[in-house]
Amino acid sequence: MSLVVVGSMAFDAIETPFGKSDKIIGGAGTYIAWCASNFTPVKQISVVGGDFPQTELDALTARNVSLEGVQVKKDEKTFFWSGRYHMDMNTRDTLDTQLNVLANFDPVVPDSYQDCEFLMLGNLLPSVQSSVISQLKTRPKLIVMDTMNFWMEVAMDDLRKTISMVDVLMVNDSEARQLSGDYSLLRAASTIMKMGPKYVIIKKGEHGALLFHGKQVFFAPALPLEEVFDPTGAGDTFAGGFIGHLARTKDISFENMKTGIILGSAMASFCVEKFGTERLRQINKADIDARMNEFVQLVNFDISLV
Repeated sequence: MSLVVVGSMAFDAIETPFGKSDKIIGGAGTYIAWCASNFTPVKQISVVGGDFPQTELDALTARNVSLEGVQVKKDEKTFFWSGRYHMDMNTRDTLDTQLNVLANFDPVVPDSYQDCEFLMLGNLLPSVQSSVISQLKTRPKLIVMDTMNFWMEVAMDDLRKTISMVDVLMVNDSEARQLSGDYSLLRAASTIMKMGPKYVIIKKGEHGALLFHGKQVFFAPALPLEEVFDPTGAGDTFAGGFIGHLARTKDISFENMKTGIILGSAMASFCVEKFGTERLRQINKADIDARMNEFVQLVNFDISLV
């Protein structure tokens, strides 16, 4: 059985108060694959243009990421996004978006991907996400979906349809409020679960993440860091750590998802330390174990109520 990841593979150009990158490798699918491949083999579904470096594809293959589901359109250009972050590193301005190959992306699920047990739908057009679900002959053990406010504004009907097909929905706090129409995150999560997902994960950036299931709630903090260079792929890396852990353990209990949330937060803390995927390419198991221990120390305490 396997983990299938669907998401963009792209070029980014980033400006933050602490630095600026030239054109670098990005995209939700790229970040998720780099992260999740620390824990389990990945089968990737995406599309790139002829300008996407073969060396980047080879690097993912070397990480045990299957690229059979990645379409290469040699006469077209890869998706490109450019943005500038504000001082708080949570808000940003989009400077340029070029859909290129993503404009008409029609994903095809290869036969070798039909053993999919875990499906991670990175942020994409909701109709593209649902197309992948529909092509799978057997429903995966767990379907996790990430999305964003843009789709709530331009493709709400398709978004609601796709949300109804998944088990776990990931959104940030402002998106949860927009989708539910409620300021309270507790009520927002309850409203979203009525749309179909059994679990809702609300990401709060530097303030951690919340996991909801029925009346159960779990909170995971974000690791305080002295320097944050680039938050662009943090949410996708979080998703990669979460789904990578679940796919490795094959345990989709609420208790195990708690560990997945912490691991996702740990992986995201690596991602923001350098631009693009650079930091994710450098870490190993010892680094991950050490970072997880930092999280344990961050939240561990003894208390005596007398």
